[in-house]
Amino acid sequence: QVQLVESGGGLVQAGGSLRLSCATSGSTFGNYAMGWFRQAPGKEREFVGGIKWRGGSTAYADSVKGRFTISRDNAKNTVYLQMNSLKPEDTAVYYCAARLSLILSTTPESYAYWGQGTQVTVSS
Repeated sequence: QVQLVESGGGLVQAGGSLRLSCATSGSTFGNYAMGWFRQAPGKEREFVGGIKWRGGSTAYADSVKGRFTISRDNAKNTVYLQMNSLKPEDTAVYYCAARLSLILSTTPESYAYWGQGTQVTVSS
């Protein structure tokens, strides 16, 4: 049974940094694509970025490109979202998601597995 557990959220001032972690278990993730999504109050869930577990190639939404970095640690079965130069508009619940595919997708519906989410709040 695939399980994803996010951690690392919190309150930070604008311009600050946070690193989110997504610990995975229950499968061999070499054939998975991992996505990070976020959802702010009253808004739809949106793609932040993703990484192919095999090979490590990444993709990012334009709104976070150059500020956020996604990486993975194979030994720890963990995916990270390093967030720098945070802005108030980055405030949201952040989710880690997994899909059994070698192709990254930006649509939430294509991911079968989700974590519980972690709150990120950026104050101005």
